[in-house]
Amino acid sequence: MTDTQRSGNVSTKQQQIATLARNAPERVFSSLHHYLDYDWLLRAWELTRKNAAAGVDGQTAEKYAEHLEKNLQSLLSRIKSGSYRAPAIRRIYIPKSDGQRRPLGLPTFEDKIVQRAVVMVLEPIYEQIFSSCSFGFRPGRSAHQALQYLRNHIMDEGGRWILDIDIRKYFDTINHQHLRKFLDRRVTDGVIRKLIDKWLKAGVMDNGVLSFPVTGTQQGEVISPLLSNIYLHYVLDEWFHQQVCPRMAGRCSLTRFADDAVMVFEQYQDCYRVQRVLGCRLQRYGLELHPVKTCRIDFRFKYRKQNRRRGNAVSFNFLGFTHYWRRSRRGNPVVCQQTAKDRLAKTLKSFNQFCRWNRHSPLSEQYKKLNQKLRGHYAYFGITGNDKALRAVRYHVERIWHKWLGRRSRKSKIPWVKFTLFLKRFPLEKARIYHQYKRGAIRQ
Repeated sequence: MTDTQRSGNVSTKQQQIATLARNAPERVFSSLHHYLDYDWLLRAWELTRKNAAAGVDGQTAEKYAEHLEKNLQSLLSRIKSGSYRAPAIRRIYIPKSDGQRRPLGLPTFEDKIVQRAVVMVLEPIYEQIFSSCSFGFRPGRSAHQALQYLRNHIMDEGGRWILDIDIRKYFDTINHQHLRKFLDRRVTDGVIRKLIDKWLKAGVMDNGVLSFPVTGTQQGEVISPLLSNIYLHYVLDEWFHQQVCPRMAGRCSLTRFADDAVMVFEQYQDCYRVQRVLGCRLQRYGLELHPVKTCRIDFRFKYRKQNRRRGNAVSFNFLGFTHYWRRSRRGNPVVCQQTAKDRLAKTLKSFNQFCRWNRHSPLSEQYKKLNQKLRGHYAYFGITGNDKALRAVRYHVERIWHKWLGRRSRKSKIPWVKFTLFLKRFPLEKARIYHQYKRGAIRQ
């Protein structure tokens, strides 16, 4: 059987699971482990990143692939017999924009394959029940769709009051007992559930010290995004649509990307009431609102100048963009989205570090990598109405590059006139809009 045929067989089985879940919304799946065969694991291996850092065992993707069939057959046997053990996760830390550090878990390569295989089984089931307001870590959905969804609801449904929601240390505080109860509603297969339990109980190796967290899922695990979406689906999404919306006096909406969420309300009293009960709702499931970052914002267009004079917030940030009102060329109120100041500062800092560390590299190599980084920035932040911020990035990158080229040696200072001629030979990528937003394009 060819790789294409194997991939097609796996895809067909996933469609069968999705059809069963869609046609029977209340069905509880008690037998799913038979899907985990050799072809399924091989497809999971194909979908697993090969260039990621190694886990506690130090095994790389290349080393694992040297005896791929033997390794996968052995893995399948251990899964079926229940003898598979989830190895400890290696923890590293990455810097956050606020100066703090975000913990990141690195599973072993083989563990990633097993987690991917389980995600391939569960995803078709939960995609049938997940809300249309949820966009994070879901197939066929993106941050830009979330941004457009939010913008549409603000402009089309009288979004006057914003509740900006920040859950403190969400991934670290997911309650395992509640998560298991949520999983019981759709999946009770013994093999699948035991694997999930093993990952929840797996140790964490942090600077040589092994610990066993009793809450949370490790960011960096393949299974973690799906489990976190399942948790917030029942805690927040379902609660909002089934219990909150019917009790509101005006229109309201929720937009969520993983643990980053924004609620939009037409009436002040609705926003106020939900803010009062939201903390209690999350606390019931072991979660906590950030007391400073969670805030209510008066987003009414006609009061924006008055609120600005009073020092009140007239904008909010979501997924790296600042959202605010302004008038269009025709004089109509429109919601604009531009690169948030903290994300812009982080981007320019990244370019500054690159130019500093690579100032002695060949110019052609610097030029190529700078344009790659610029294209990556434009690909995410290149949305309708954000062209000014994109041009500002290019403007500052030119000056950063000029500064560090002038520090290659004591005698290498470059006059700006000479540098402009240099830019004609090595022009930096021009700002480009990648995402044209249309009203109602993703309304569901």
